[in-house]
Amino acid sequence: MGRLSMPDWYPQHIYLILGITSFSGAVVSTCTGKTWARIGRTIYRAKEPNTFWWVVAIYSLGSLLFVGLYLHQTGAI
Repeated sequence: MGRLSMPDWYPQHIYLILGITSFSGAVVSTCTGKTWARIGRTIYRAKEPNTFWWVVAIYSLGSLLFVGLYLHQTGAI
């Protein structure tokens, strides 16, 4: 039996997976009007609009960061 190791695609594609997940979270939060914050707290767009949009902005910036890291790791940029 050989050694158990991570697959070859793992180091590069994990950033793309995290970027897509973060972007999906931003889109779903915007469409539904509610999002998850730290410690499992739900923030509603109608009740706390400032906090809601900050959390959605963090999701969006996180997705840009992860996709940028993926593109950098693969040599696309």
